[in-house]
Amino acid sequence: MAKTSIFQKHFIQYEKWFTENRWVYEAELRAVKALIPEKGKGIEIGVGTGRFAQPLGVKIGVEPSGRMKKIAQKRGIQVLDGVAEELPFSNSEFDFALMVTTVCFVDDIDKSLQEAYRILSQDGFLIIGLVDRNSSVGQIYLNHQNESVFYKDATFFSVDEIIEIMTQIGFRDFDFRQTIFKTLSETTENEPVKHGYGKGSFVVIRATKPGKVTKVGKS
Repeated sequence: MAKTSIFQKHFIQYEKWFTENRWVYEAELRAVKALIPEKGKGIEIGVGTGRFAQPLGVKIGVEPSGRMKKIAQKRGIQVLDGVAEELPFSNSEFDFALMVTTVCFVDDIDKSLQEAYRILSQDGFLIIGLVDRNSSVGQIYLNHQNESVFYKDATFFSVDEIIEIMTQIGFRDFDFRQTIFKTLSETTENEPVKHGYGKGSFVVIRATKPGKVTKVGKS
């Protein structure tokens, strides 16, 4: 996660974004919450300062930025050093894994999602929140990428690209939520969360690591 070195340097600016864009953050939070399991052992990969993990009740996180790690720990998160491409956990250890605005900062998207698959139990969920590259906000970010402290070195993905990678890895049973249907500055406290994707700029994808297929013998 070499791309995440910017978060070590600009962690204060990162925290400030959530205050300045309160309604965007709260809409994104509602969208993620709609697909988070009510029970089970969960982890956030790229937990940052714990802005999502804390209100969603996720107690464990992985984060390469030491400064962000300290803030997340103050928010009650157990944070381990690590990167998405090499998670410090055993196989099948978690019931669900969360990645919010993390996929655009990993160095190897395929390896990162394979690692998430590995640490999930059978019938476990991977929940990914991202800014859809094909959305209006995604296009604004792309057009001004060189001007952004955080997104200068980011790799933006479309929802369909992430679905394709997840499917190749073995994930099944996809579900989606979308929000942020206007610009960030136009977003209000009443911003809706809707099913599907293709219209909202922030999309949450949930997919399942299927359990073993039981062969039915002849009676």
